[in-house]
Amino acid sequence: MARAAKRQEVLAGALTVFARDGYARASIDVIAAEAGVSTRTLYNHFGDKAGLFRAVIQESATKVAAAQLAIVEQYLGEITDLEADLIEFGIAWRTPMPDYAEHSSLVRQVNAEAGHIPQEAIDAWQEAGPIAVRRALAARLTAIAEAEPGLLRIDDPMRAALHFSLLISGANPSYRGGSMTPDEVTEAVTTGVHAFLHGYAG
Repeated sequence: MARAAKRQEVLAGALTVFARDGYARASIDVIAAEAGVSTRTLYNHFGDKAGLFRAVIQESATKVAAAQLAIVEQYLGEITDLEADLIEFGIAWRTPMPDYAEHSSLVRQVNAEAGHIPQEAIDAWQEAGPIAVRRALAARLTAIAEAEPGLLRIDDPMRAALHFSLLISGANPSYRGGSMTPDEVTEAVTTGVHAFLHGYAG
């Protein structure tokens, strides 16, 4: 098997284990078994568990970011009605992505044990995923503000992008736990968009 293909097998197996067990509890032996490779192969490719984890979360974040960037382009690439377009974007943004369920589990593990994960891995994840997406969203919001003077006032694009993403990703308003209904998602996103437009009115 080619080296690149073997590396992808290891990354896929490691993602499954890290997403399930977390960083601290994940065993190199278990990861090797999941990937169908020897521990020697794993060490030859990634050096140690920290190096493997960094590669896993960086690659996984890159794939998720690509999907999110496509949403940014699809819904904010051309604006016809700012409020309506932002709401449609927000709903799409909050729609679960089943193809990336393991990444979501991995992020939950990272949040739960952040103090025990190498900072280099955290930085690699942030740069490949959230920060890359925030840059793209910041660029789109800036383009909207420049194309239609008076719609938005964007003095700090990255801060505006962060505020917007937080506002449309608000907590479940039902307080009952579990998944939100489509109507609840729409209500939460609409409220967030209204707050954003109020705060960044041109």
